[in-house]
Amino acid sequence: MNPPLESDLKPLILGTRGSDLALAQSRMVRAALEKAHPGLSVQLKTITTTGDARTAMPLHEPTAEGAGLFTKQLEEALLRGEIDLAVHSLKDLPVQTPAGLTLAAILARAPVDDLLVSRHPGGLAGLPPGSTVGSSSPRRALLLKARRPDLNLIPIRGNVTTRLAKVAAGSPFDATILAAAGLGRLGYDLSLGILEIEGLTLWLESLEWMLPAPGQGAIAVECRVGDAAEALLSVLNHGPTSRCVEAERLVLRHLGGGCHLALGALATETAEGIALNAVFIPHPNSDAAPLTASAIAPSPADVARMVADQLLSS
Repeated sequence: MNPPLESDLKPLILGTRGSDLALAQSRMVRAALEKAHPGLSVQLKTITTTGDARTAMPLHEPTAEGAGLFTKQLEEALLRGEIDLAVHSLKDLPVQTPAGLTLAAILARAPVDDLLVSRHPGGLAGLPPGSTVGSSSPRRALLLKARRPDLNLIPIRGNVTTRLAKVAAGSPFDATILAAAGLGRLGYDLSLGILEIEGLTLWLESLEWMLPAPGQGAIAVECRVGDAAEALLSVLNHGPTSRCVEAERLVLRHLGGGCHLALGALATETAEGIALNAVFIPHPNSDAAPLTASAIAPSPADVARMVADQLLSS
């Protein structure tokens, strides 16, 4: 599909959540689109999702409304023709894209690591025994618990700014875990290893041993199949990132899909093909060690199947 001529470009309506991070990511996409297509105008439209509106809803448990808590309303607006494209954090998207919609662009990935954000210096080792860490991610909570069984892991809700403020306030939280990509896109300087929040110093440690959520660090742009927006977005798609996150998300799909699964997966492109590593905790209440798997294969589908088979047969 060829993009329309510049003289034929019509304004595009970009749907976005209203959080600071979602708006920052949407502005990135708007700037990239308008730079790639001179004369194109992209207008942002804020849409409230279930996850935004129902702040008391647990994110760590499977529920009837759990799939697409932060994406469903955006996809419905796309299908109704109210917006032309929607910007998502890829890790929030269900593994099954609704009929009639397509992920037309996956932007180049930001750093994928998780950061421990703590009131105490010294990183994970510096947390006093019995410290309380806030996380609504089963992956983060269970992998952290496997390293520090003494820690008290409890859910935490709110956007990035809210979570930082809760840790700064203390009681009950001594620390939380946040994605480096989100903090970076919000303009936080991570190079010093500290953040100054509400007059308090919070200490950062990269949890390099903690495999990220499938798609973590990647921004996805979704539109209707066959629309002009699909061709316009093609120039933003980053092939290596797209192939790697496809492999990660396919593992999630093979395991049953869902943000409630404690699955970490990271794919990279190598000279031999796509290398994929994964860690999985199938039974949250078990003391068994996390399951691990790895493989290299030419295609996302092949490597995902190999890794999923290893995890399912362990």
